[in-house]
Amino acid sequence: MIIGLAKEIKNEEYRVGLTPSGAGEYVAAGHRVLIEKSAGTGTGFADEEYLARGCEIVADRKKLFDDSEMIVKVKEPLPCEYGLFHPGQILYTYLHLAADLEQTEALLAGKVTAFAYETVMEADGSLPLLAPMSQIAGRLSIQEGAKYLEKPCGGRGLLLSGVPGTAKGKVLILGGGVAGSNACRIALGMGADVTVMDISAKRLADLEAVFGTGLKTLYSSRENIVNELAQADLVIGSVLLPGALTPKLVRKSDLASMKPGSVMVDIAIDQGGCFETSHATTHTEPIFTVDGVVHYCVANMPGAVSLSSTIALTNVTNRYGLMIANKGAMKAIAESAALKSGLNCFDGKLTNKAVAEAHGMDYITA
Repeated sequence: MIIGLAKEIKNEEYRVGLTPSGAGEYVAAGHRVLIEKSAGTGTGFADEEYLARGCEIVADRKKLFDDSEMIVKVKEPLPCEYGLFHPGQILYTYLHLAADLEQTEALLAGKVTAFAYETVMEADGSLPLLAPMSQIAGRLSIQEGAKYLEKPCGGRGLLLSGVPGTAKGKVLILGGGVAGSNACRIALGMGADVTVMDISAKRLADLEAVFGTGLKTLYSSRENIVNELAQADLVIGSVLLPGALTPKLVRKSDLASMKPGSVMVDIAIDQGGCFETSHATTHTEPIFTVDGVVHYCVANMPGAVSLSSTIALTNVTNRYGLMIANKGAMKAIAESAALKSGLNCFDGKLTNKAVAEAHGMDYITA
């Protein structure tokens, strides 16, 4: 199969879909790999490193798409890329279609065979291709939140860890999954006062077993959320419903009870966000303020640490990508339930129930 690695063009997206060694795995398996010129420079990978692994460098973007049977990316295609795809072409990347009707319609119109990293699910319910980026986003959320609590950055001038004789910052984490647990790890490591909320009592018990009694856990009810928001200095939104729109757990009216200069970080913004007041931001302009509360809603948080993110991503995506390349899309999903769950679009039809429900569309079972 001819594999095309496209350069990311999303604003300040420095990651790339394959490391040179990851691309070399496709070559070693007998595939031809085309690399868009300078695709890896944002991560620090030179074209020469891909050439050394047997890949080919293509300067013309349209030719890369025209010649490739499968396109590997990190982020969803942007409107200027929709016309580059051809019917039957395989797209392997993060898509987040439930929050993006325009992209959904474009992929269906183009009859693209689209696999979404974020919906590839193993039998145990794990999301192996989403996990490393959730880990990174969770850890970054505390790092960024602590920064924007600083007065020059718009926050209330609070040191999250506190010092002897001062109160520690209060961190509220909504959702105890992969991102939330990683946020817990960093927040507790910094010495903050941390509360995590989830609707799964088992998940809360697991987190307490891992982090000890220094972590406070609460069931995620509406009343508990409202009570905790009033006390929080930093709120992390890390709720995930695979493939679906994220529920809005924090309403605009809730902000009135929050401390002026408190910070909210919405890790779930790619899936629509879990704060009613959220909208996607960029690394250049990462924050905005609503009713005195600072919002950080960067839609590609892991892109800020592109080297770590790219290596972590390729570590997990190559296994499934090689299944598709080696067997073809249809045989791969017939043999892998995980890949079948990752298929979102095929031959002009939706194949993911959650995406279909988000847009009020029909879907088929692949």
